[in-house]
Amino acid sequence: MIINHPFRLAVSFANKAYRRKEKMLNKDKLVAIIVTIAFSLFFTLKSYAAEPLVSVDWLKNNLSNEKLIVLDIRNKIDGGSKDAFEANHIPTAVYSNYLEDGWRTTIDGIVGKLPPLKDLEVLIGGLGIGNDSHVIVVPGGVSSTDFGSAARVYWTFKVLGHNEVSILDGGYAAWLGKLPTQIETGAVNPKAEIFKADFQPKHLATTEDVVNALANNESILVDARPLEQFLGKSKSGKALAAGTIPGSFNLQQQTLIEGDTTFFLDSAVLAQLVKEAGIESKEGEIVFCNTGHWATVPWFALSEILGHENVKNYDGSMVEWTADPARPLENNT
Repeated sequence: MIINHPFRLAVSFANKAYRRKEKMLNKDKLVAIIVTIAFSLFFTLKSYAAEPLVSVDWLKNNLSNEKLIVLDIRNKIDGGSKDAFEANHIPTAVYSNYLEDGWRTTIDGIVGKLPPLKDLEVLIGGLGIGNDSHVIVVPGGVSSTDFGSAARVYWTFKVLGHNEVSILDGGYAAWLGKLPTQIETGAVNPKAEIFKADFQPKHLATTEDVVNALANNESILVDARPLEQFLGKSKSGKALAAGTIPGSFNLQQQTLIEGDTTFFLDSAVLAQLVKEAGIESKEGEIVFCNTGHWATVPWFALSEILGHENVKNYDGSMVEWTADPARPLENNT
């Protein structure tokens, strides 16, 4: 027994050492598993990070994400309506008519203005959109003006401090063209959520901002309208006078979209068009049109695609600017 005692001690010591090593190995394995899960979560979240534009394939592959809200805004501009939505739409989508449901309003006789934040909170929350939702805005897909509907809604979310928003590139027409059998029909009644706005004035220009820009050269003014309106040869029926705000550059919204679609041009082509328009600064632009609708298309190009800083949409635009005959205008007729 005495002879075997050191042997038993050695065996006991070896067993303890083995168990300590096994625990260390298990700990290392646990750390490795945690790291793997962390990286997996990181890349999963990254894959759902809101890009300004998403493709039909991306949307198809992410429809199961419970945080995703597909917002169909088809309206008279693209020939859409609630009836058209109920006839066929992207699976899981909710509907809101861009022209009729309160995305824009009239304030002091000026059409197209941003509605009060409380009204927008009710509108958005009623669509089942909360502050943690990733909203995919879906226009009809037929024209640049149609894309303007989506860009205006997108811009509205940005003004409200909601950055998890994207536009379906090509709109509903692109979805239907690629996935004609993957549609749903019927009315949709989403469960209301609480949506709270976090107002971001950096995206919104006021008339005072434009006056200051003219006085102090603080911002570049960008006119999104067709050339004839920019030159003062024609005007919107809602504006009281023809012409443009003095010193403006003309970046026509219809040139930023591929033909009769809502597919946005790629960034290299956009950058060239911006350069050709004479816009050289990458910081401090105020974009306008007649009612703040067309203007959101160049705003989207400059701010969201090209990454310019401090780009604002003047929602009152020429209707508000020309309401006071004392404000200056430039004509090149």
